[in-house]
Amino acid sequence: MSDSLKDIPIKVEPKQPAGDAVEVSLYEAAKKIYPRSVKGIFNTWRVIAVLATQLVYLGLPWLNWNGRQAVNFDLVERKFFLFGLTFWPQDFIFLSAFLMCCAFGLFAWTTIAGRLWCGYACPQTVYTEVMLWIEQWVEGDRSRRMKLDKEPMSLRKFRLKFTKHALMVVFCLWTGFSLVGYFTPIRSLAQAVPTFDFSTWEIFWMFFYAGFTYLFAVFMREQVCKYMCPYARFQSVMFDADTLIISYDEKRGEPRGARKKGAEHANLGDCINCSICVQVCPVGIDIRNGLQYECIGCAACIDACDEVMDKIGSPRGLIRYTTENALEGKYPESQIASRLKRPRVVMYSVVLLSVFTAGVTGLILKKPFKVDVIRDRASLVRETDEGWLENTYSLKIMNVSEKPQHFRISVKGMPDLKLDMDQKVVDVKPTGNETVGVRVQADPQYATKGSHEIHFVIESLDNPDLRLEEKSSFIGE
Repeated sequence: MSDSLKDIPIKVEPKQPAGDAVEVSLYEAAKKIYPRSVKGIFNTWRVIAVLATQLVYLGLPWLNWNGRQAVNFDLVERKFFLFGLTFWPQDFIFLSAFLMCCAFGLFAWTTIAGRLWCGYACPQTVYTEVMLWIEQWVEGDRSRRMKLDKEPMSLRKFRLKFTKHALMVVFCLWTGFSLVGYFTPIRSLAQAVPTFDFSTWEIFWMFFYAGFTYLFAVFMREQVCKYMCPYARFQSVMFDADTLIISYDEKRGEPRGARKKGAEHANLGDCINCSICVQVCPVGIDIRNGLQYECIGCAACIDACDEVMDKIGSPRGLIRYTTENALEGKYPESQIASRLKRPRVVMYSVVLLSVFTAGVTGLILKKPFKVDVIRDRASLVRETDEGWLENTYSLKIMNVSEKPQHFRISVKGMPDLKLDMDQKVVDVKPTGNETVGVRVQADPQYATKGSHEIHFVIESLDNPDLRLEEKSSFIGE
């Protein structure tokens, strides 16, 4: 397996007579990787991360809140429920703040500790890990899987392969079903399963997500991380010599060589060249050749190497989390934490904290209702029987709370304005909306030709302190 772009072998056919074409292969043929299982502290954390992410993703749609699904993105009604919060398309600013927090959080974390997101929580890593668990459970450990693939097709091999892929397909369909469950109430989806009574779009997204999960996590695996993920390409922009990375201590490990436990070899380093660190790597690289862009920071090689060091009686840490500067001896590893105060980390952290604070403040100050004012453009202005000028408007009142609300509407901005509407009090159901038609009348002596600014005042009768003013315009003549 190649270690970097510059190490990709170029295979040239044997020398041929002049004038004949020479075939040059610029890409190495993909080889199936059989990651070896490993035990250790980092593997334990990775298992916890996989279980936690899947518990959240697969379990969240089944939670209820006030008689409805706790997390539901209702695209038809354009309402997005997140536990006790209700968001409308007008709240797009909160989605922007959330995405900015995710981006700068990832940038800051990458600058501090490298690709921990990739190694522990990325969906590609998580689903690949789940598929490996199924593979190991059905086919056995690394050596058995390799031996099985080399065997000719038989009834036993067919049975194992069919069982493995059947379980993988079921899990992938479960992930697709859960995805759609965030947009269509998942309990109604579950009731439709026996009759397969799904809409066309529900069927499409279930199988689309399940299909790509199956393709990426079962067949492509490390190829996605190495060739398709853009994060692997631009991560070096966020790395510096003080970024915490997985490193092989070459000074301590070289020269490599096998030895028996307890035997002294003055001319050999601690690395016994067992290659177990390569066997456990999910992307098939050799960390002893230095940091490579393919490395996803899963730390499987650390657990494997520590286990070998324990067996041969050498201290742990031949492969470990450290920084480039610490590895070169520019400062002791005990000072790594003090290097967090460098400008790049501070800049990302300040931006992240600012956006997060602004988003939380906006949520705290968010009023429990919203109002949209639309002036009737089909009939800009008309004259009433009393000689007043009249404009027509539609007010859409959206209740974003879990309780019914009652509102009173008034208008101001010009002398002697009159508000004519069919109902004095507007009642809006919980998380519902109500569109009210109103007519505003103005004295012609004040409503001269052109546009005049007016303000609709919407007051809550349940809480007099809650009121909104929405600007609009009155057209005179």
